[in-house]
Amino acid sequence: MSESFQALVVDKSDVAFSVAVKSVTLEDLPAGEVVIRVAYSSVNYKDGLAGIPNGNIIRSYPFIPGIDLSGHVVSSTDDRFHEGQPVFASGYGLGVSHFGGYSEFARIPAEWVMPLPEGLSLKEAMIYGTAGFTAALSIQTLEEHGIAPEKGKILVTGAAGGVGGTAVAILGKKGYQVVASTGKTAEAEYLKTMGASEVISREEVTGTSVKPLDKQLWQAAVDSVGGNSLAAVLSKIAYGGSVAASGLTGGTAVPTTVLPFILRGVNLLGIDSVACPYDKRIKVWNRMATDFKPAQLQELVHREVTLKELPLALEDILKGTVRGRVLVRIS
Repeated sequence: MSESFQALVVDKSDVAFSVAVKSVTLEDLPAGEVVIRVAYSSVNYKDGLAGIPNGNIIRSYPFIPGIDLSGHVVSSTDDRFHEGQPVFASGYGLGVSHFGGYSEFARIPAEWVMPLPEGLSLKEAMIYGTAGFTAALSIQTLEEHGIAPEKGKILVTGAAGGVGGTAVAILGKKGYQVVASTGKTAEAEYLKTMGASEVISREEVTGTSVKPLDKQLWQAAVDSVGGNSLAAVLSKIAYGGSVAASGLTGGTAVPTTVLPFILRGVNLLGIDSVACPYDKRIKVWNRMATDFKPAQLQELVHREVTLKELPLALEDILKGTVRGRVLVRIS
């Protein structure tokens, strides 16, 4: 391994803030049992927040962001992993409290590392990335609460984003009637290509005002937006249906009442991809490599960027100008 390598470093002082590619060494990396030569990472909303001074993601500087990565093991003091093994990681403290994937090399705790499932390449693992895992975890959780293709339509909010786009593709593959909601009406044809049977505007979900209860339209929903959108979705879920909620781009306050829950038996299911138990994480990723894997997975990639091009991509995801996924090619 070379003495120095490239990484995207975020730094902050009392007078300045910077996001730049810099040379670092292995000694600069935090402790961990596994050293990985990183091949790919991805851009998630949380990564965008890490790239601004008031994002409230990073607590100490300088820092290397990137909440997911895939690559090959360089060395490991844990017997579960060996040199040359293809692996990946997402969640836990990666890219938040522990240096992340925007680096040619990463050193992380062994309990965060997952063997690459058969059926996925290192690139495909990061086309999914944290956003894709969140989508898959949402769908598996909905399945555990009784959703089925024959029970009616499923809504996906924020459908042109990373979580939403992946959810549309997986649900479409599984034979569901997917209603894709988006604020980007120009992406309607893209969403139909990804598996949506119907595309509606964001305004068609929220309406002019959010009612405590509204017409029952969908058996379930994957919501990556939150806020008023989530409240409106809850009011329109059919009796006994469920909503898997994972996002907050629409706000953290949800102006709803208890009525959907006590009069229609609606389930609000919180989806956490950060601290998800390892065994469940492995189970979901194995499905992402098999029965969840859509034929059009590559179509989720909005663009592929290098470390040098990454700062602009971090800005774009916060502006909402990204469709699907941004893949980061590290080495």
